Amino acid sequence: MGRDINLTVKLGGLELKNPVMVASGTFGYGEEYSWLVDLNQLGAVVVKGLSLKPKLGNLPPRLVETPCGLINAIGLENIGVKRFVEEKLPFLKQFDTKVIVNIFGYSVGEYAQLAEFLSSASIDALEINISCPNIKESGRLFGTDPKMAQEVTKAVCQHTHLPVFVKLTPMVTDITGIVEAVMEAGADGVSLINTIPAMAVNIYTRRPRLGNVTGGMSGPCLKPIALKLIWDIVQKMRVPIIGIGGITNYEDALEFLIVGARAVQIGTANFVNPKTSIEIIEGIQQYLKKQGLKDINEVIGTLRI
Repeated sequence: MGRDINLTVKLGGLELKNPVMVASGTFGYGEEYSWLVDLNQLGAVVVKGLSLKPKLGNLPPRLVETPCGLINAIGLENIGVKRFVEEKLPFLKQFDTKVIVNIFGYSVGEYAQLAEFLSSASIDALEINISCPNIKESGRLFGTDPKMAQEVTKAVCQHTHLPVFVKLTPMVTDITGIVEAVMEAGADGVSLINTIPAMAVNIYTRRPRLGNVTGGMSGPCLKPIALKLIWDIVQKMRVPIIGIGGITNYEDALEFLIVGARAVQIGTANFVNPKTSIEIIEGIQQYLKKQGLKDINEVIGTLRI
């Protein structure tokens, strides 16, 4: 990258050398892609979602391609937080990139335990996945109720010194109410959007194409929805936002930044082209040069109405 272009961005207590991350669940624990992608060039690696104990996930088939994206029903399979710290984190720490750990639980207590355990590890931030059912509240998703979202965020913030970002579901009536709740609870910012519930059917067997029947839709179809929800937020409040949803090239990423996100995460595109994130970083740099700009912050939040 040219030394005359500044790509550094700040999100609350977290500073990134550029605004491009790889999204949780699409990049494994980093090592899986390291022979294809120079992790040193990334703003951050957001690792596969972790729970207190290892989780097997759903029965296959777990992925279905659609004309507009990908439906996944992985079921949050992971090796558990303890094994991650012992077996995966040392490899990631070899690289000059921020390490953000995505966590999920089924009770407020589980989130708090995860935050406390990871606070002693050499990571840079936490991303809370609150699109999980609260087993103590009739299975309602933490992320669909402002009070529950606030409660789990507060618990995490009370048990860590690390920057905390809350990953939000789009399946709510008023996204700004959820954002206000988690920011009041101490979050450094929000990541949005998570996947949208979806399904697919095999017309010959007349059975669902996913073993879990339904899954989460990701990919290009999400981009317009994500952009609109981010715009809803930035019109009402100033909050560090990490934009997610259907980003496949630098033009997509710039749309998110112009609307008001301070960073982006690349997800499903990693499966199509593992080098997408690197190409996006290079594309943003070239865009700034052509526009006669020297700082990415001159673009962020500059949508003209």
